[in-house]
Amino acid sequence: MRRLALFDLDDTLIALPPAFRRFASDFAREHGLPDEAEEWLVAAWDPYQRRDMFFGLVRERYGLAEPVEELWGLYRRRMPEYVVLRDEVRDGLVALRRAGWRLGIVTNGEADNQLGKIERTGLDRLVDAVAVSGALGIRKPDAEIFRVAAEDAGCALGDGGWMVGDNPTADVGGGAAVGLRTAWVDKAGERGVATVSADVVVGDVVEAIGVLLGTA
Repeated sequence: MRRLALFDLDDTLIALPPAFRRFASDFAREHGLPDEAEEWLVAAWDPYQRRDMFFGLVRERYGLAEPVEELWGLYRRRMPEYVVLRDEVRDGLVALRRAGWRLGIVTNGEADNQLGKIERTGLDRLVDAVAVSGALGIRKPDAEIFRVAAEDAGCALGDGGWMVGDNPTADVGGGAAVGLRTAWVDKAGERGVATVSADVVVGDVVEAIGVLLGTA
């Protein structure tokens, strides 16, 4: 039986905050925004907020002429340029595949943005399946998106496996609901504060990969 490991993308395999800061710096400079703009953009940005709503706020605050759709489209095109896949994450995924694991990415987001990140970082060459909500029309924690990823990786959810991610509802709740064991990437250090019923709580995806490599 093949062993399956599914991973979230944003703030699990790749870190969004440093990528967004680089985007914000270039965005502020290219649009001639005041000196405080970069810090305001970083402070106002919420990874769980709808991007069109965020850029509506940006447009209003700085009186930008471009429509919201154009600003949001710029974000989707440019963000893949700023994301980075750490060497230790890459090495961990390679180690899992060498150990016989089948790997998949399950991510919510617009198809062009998420697929751009995956291709730009080379993650598409390190996993066996990619399921993006914007391409499929289904979002985590919907069971169907996990099923699609598992089948594309050559596995069946009924055989078990793992879901690794930072979102307690979409990743941990969604993964557990389809019978997967779950690893919560608690980057904010909320363990002991948030009520999350994960099998394993880790501070980083590399730690989660180590747990998986240590399982039979």
